[in-house]
Amino acid sequence: MSQHLVSPRVARAASPGVLPLAKADLIEGMAKGMAVLESFDTQRQRLNATLAAERAGISRAAARRHLLTLAHLGYLDTDGSYFWLAAKVLRFSGSYLATARLPRAVQPTLNRLAAQTQASFSVAVLDADEVVIIGRSGLEWRAAGDEPARPARLLAYGLHLGARLPAHATSTGRVLLASQTPAAVAAWIRARTVAGSLPRLTLHTTTDPRKFKALVEQARRDDFCLASQEHELGVHALAVPLRDMRGRTVAALNVVTSAERLLPDALQRDLLALLLDAARELRQVL
Repeated sequence: MSQHLVSPRVARAASPGVLPLAKADLIEGMAKGMAVLESFDTQRQRLNATLAAERAGISRAAARRHLLTLAHLGYLDTDGSYFWLAAKVLRFSGSYLATARLPRAVQPTLNRLAAQTQASFSVAVLDADEVVIIGRSGLEWRAAGDEPARPARLLAYGLHLGARLPAHATSTGRVLLASQTPAAVAAWIRARTVAGSLPRLTLHTTTDPRKFKALVEQARRDDFCLASQEHELGVHALAVPLRDMRGRTVAALNVVTSAERLLPDALQRDLLALLLDAARELRQVL
């Protein structure tokens, strides 16, 4: 495959994880088909052949064939001009969540933490420029006096299983980046800096590359990260790394809560100590 013909999406599809692959073993058609499928996201929910070709970095004719094939297989729906994801794509996420070891290992801990604190907890992994939620506490139940327990309000929008959030604006993203080498972090920042800054989501988002790098370095020193209203206004999150028995960071555990609970005294007394204890317990099963 000629390097100048490979888009970032195709390149990522052709080289999943860290598995090395000889060129002779690469199925270009499959890589391009996956790139087309990955072209659909929250910003572009419906694509025609022209848009899909642009986003996947392939020709319009190839994009059209891939779109039609994916629709024929049931992974896309179409009105004849535009295409969008069909429910069948959830087979992959459902199978992963049901069979992968990491989501199953963390779920009891997430539920326990939510029951203890009436806060929202999740576990995320890094995927390119986003974090993906692979574990999520169930609805928290809160009782008031003699009233029956009722679901507590979830503080953040979109924190469902499989949700993808921008890594630079989240506590989990910074914790996961902090596990990488300084050179890798610098390269990550350069690749995602547009017109001198990182994407802005709120007025509080850190967009200056140098300041962001300093925040990642601070997270590496502290072994935790606090992000306040950088992804969503009114949402404050605290994260710690989850490591396996060999010391490798495999995911990040975070809590989303109110600003009052993230005041210095409360942070050290309640939430940070709770997260660190949970991370130590989970290390035995990761």
